[in-house]
Amino acid sequence: MKALVINSGSSSIKAALFQNGRVLQKHVVEEVKNHDEALVEVLARLGGEDVDFVAHRVVHGGTLFTTPTRITQENLDRLKSLSFLAPLHNPHNVAAIEYFLHNHPTIPQIAVFDTAFFATLPKEAYRYAIEERFETKHHIRRFGFHGSSHAYLLKEAAKLLGKNLHKTSLVTLHLGNGASACAIENGRSVDTSMGMTPLEGLVMGSRCGDIDAGAVVYMIKELGMGVDEVDETLNRHSGLKGLCGTNDMRQIVARKDAQAKEAFAIYTRRIKKYIGAYMALIDHVDAIVFSGGVGEKSAKVREAVLRGLEKFGILTDFEANRKNDAIISTKESFVKVFVIPTDEEMEIYQNAKEVVDGTIDYNA
Repeated sequence: MKALVINSGSSSIKAALFQNGRVLQKHVVEEVKNHDEALVEVLARLGGEDVDFVAHRVVHGGTLFTTPTRITQENLDRLKSLSFLAPLHNPHNVAAIEYFLHNHPTIPQIAVFDTAFFATLPKEAYRYAIEERFETKHHIRRFGFHGSSHAYLLKEAAKLLGKNLHKTSLVTLHLGNGASACAIENGRSVDTSMGMTPLEGLVMGSRCGDIDAGAVVYMIKELGMGVDEVDETLNRHSGLKGLCGTNDMRQIVARKDAQAKEAFAIYTRRIKKYIGAYMALIDHVDAIVFSGGVGEKSAKVREAVLRGLEKFGILTDFEANRKNDAIISTKESFVKVFVIPTDEEMEIYQNAKEVVDGTIDYNA
């Protein structure tokens, strides 16, 4: 069985061609001006016109889509109604779906949602402490993102632990330019750091993460900043970039100036705080998992996060950490620590294939 996985963003399209569970080719189109033309290029490069199905990464499924879903015209219309929840992402995801509907209508399409992995969050995790009408009428609640990554890390960590996936409990850390933490108990997500949007939570490349909502009100009322200016500031000019002028962790680690050191300290402290909070929520944690570009490659970040966590039974092998080994905890460690390269395309492919095959009941 051959399949194409599409991740259609605002300025780039990432694609991967799979056959029988293995990646044949990948292709990225950068600086996309016209999505239809970019998808024509993708199909020409990957030969994806003879695939059995196309799987799309869709960022936001809201409460309407909590499982991988086969695309029909009705589902597409419902999906379009959610664009206001992720205006920077969903319209571009929809554009790719519409391209295939118009140009290759006989190819089945499956949407796999970033938010779906967090459909298991308990109400006390996803509700904000505001009037209920804001959630029920206006969708202001925690949804979570990077779901495909956290789901993939759960499967791979369960293999390393030799445990049943549904009996595995973890704190997973997807640390890239965007960054999120997830608390997983017995194979189900029970909390996550991103909220209604990907802005909340950890310090990121250019996003601020957690910030007092009152500070946003202050920016608008007292500093005279417009809503769009605040949005641009918090999403594109904050985080590591706002703290020290760059979102490249390699440069930050190499620099010796006070700004870079402070940015590094703020970044790693926030991660450590979330680990502690999530360990308090879960009865038993089998492992901490680092992933994403920073999580996989920055031994300095991992070391700064892990030092001082011995009180939680987390014993780090810092030599293994410096070597970027897959297992960086000692044999005696009560909680294991793994470094696992994520593969969101593989997770999206597997989810979509299960829908096509009819092998998984996602509501079970």
